[in-house]
Amino acid sequence: MRVGLLGGGVIARLFLEHARSGEMGGAKVVAIAGRNENSRGKALAREFGVPFVLGVDELIAARPEVVIEAASHDAVREHAEALLSNGIAVIVLSGGALCDDGLRGRLERASAEHHALLYVPSGGIGGLDALKAACAAGVDEVSIAVTKPPAAWKGIAYVERMKIDLERLAGPVTLFEGTAREGVPHFPANVNIAAVLSLAGIGFDRTRLKVVADPALKFNTHFITIRGKTGTINLRFESVPSPDNPKTAMLACYSALAAFGQFTSPVRYGT
Repeated sequence: MRVGLLGGGVIARLFLEHARSGEMGGAKVVAIAGRNENSRGKALAREFGVPFVLGVDELIAARPEVVIEAASHDAVREHAEALLSNGIAVIVLSGGALCDDGLRGRLERASAEHHALLYVPSGGIGGLDALKAACAAGVDEVSIAVTKPPAAWKGIAYVERMKIDLERLAGPVTLFEGTAREGVPHFPANVNIAAVLSLAGIGFDRTRLKVVADPALKFNTHFITIRGKTGTINLRFESVPSPDNPKTAMLACYSALAAFGQFTSPVRYGT
């Protein structure tokens, strides 16, 4: 399996390490793509002996069969449609970009027309199989509370405009509460899990999102509630943050690896 990577962060490094050790079923990383010569992916490519390319055209020229996007919402907007239109499967980790109905519609059409898989993994949460089953019967409510230590919310324009001193919080502070449609764009690197929950369930407008900074937390802790005809489902996730990026949970990183394993396997358990 020829694999391309978009992004040079913790997820890309993790995949490269596992591929080098032979744990990815013989996957060969044929390119890491970046926006410019200063992209983090360039140093990562040099470290692992993988070609570094600029832009989507050079990435397509490397002839990957699947591209793992682990970069940003912008990377999804700029690259995913072209990749799918060239018959290349795309595993999207920045699922929040698909809050844009127009973009999502274009990607879904390109996927269908060119028989290229568009796959959005569960990331830092689970229970999407139960959510899908509940939705088949009828769901009235889906909500998610994304709660993380204050360090995870640093450098976000929306939070900075709130004039909150994240270094000196005395207790939990709610940064946002509303629909996933409204909230996801404010936190492009932090709440992609709310996007995949919306995509797998009842949509961005009906899924409720709460975002909290809590100085008492050691782990990224998320709460999901699903209510419908099949009953009530309450899920709690305590995820260890990546030591290299507190915005990303380790579970989300390994979700990319698990997604690739699903992609290449003829046998699947769960949905």
